[in-house]
Amino acid sequence: MVLIRTDPFRDLDRLTQQVFGTLARPASMPMDAYQSGDAFIVHFDLPGVDPDTVDLNVERNVLTVRAERLGPDAKEADLLVAERPHGVFSRQLFLGESLDLEKISAKYDAGVLTLHIPVMEEAGQSTS
Repeated sequence: MVLIRTDPFRDLDRLTQQVFGTLARPASMPMDAYQSGDAFIVHFDLPGVDPDTVDLNVERNVLTVRAERLGPDAKEADLLVAERPHGVFSRQLFLGESLDLEKISAKYDAGVLTLHIPVMEEAGQSTS
């Protein structure tokens, strides 16, 4: 005989955590952003994401990052625990007018997407 502890609010709590996130696992993709010299650097944590699913779009100074992590195929295995978030993730950043949006470069390595956004040369020069 197997005893199973039931909690009627467990599924509601799990759904709420998946939609709104928790402090340990936010619903959106975590990031770090900082200025280094004449550029802004942004790192997005995207572990387990296929680089082919990453999409970057810049429109009117809004950078949108979209990525997808596929979950396990239910046809191939019996899923016992599903704690890793999967599906489509997106994040938007509002970029300043002084950034050169034509020269953004991106690199995906070891589950981290790194964006290098240079400051426009005119913005970097001070006027007297």
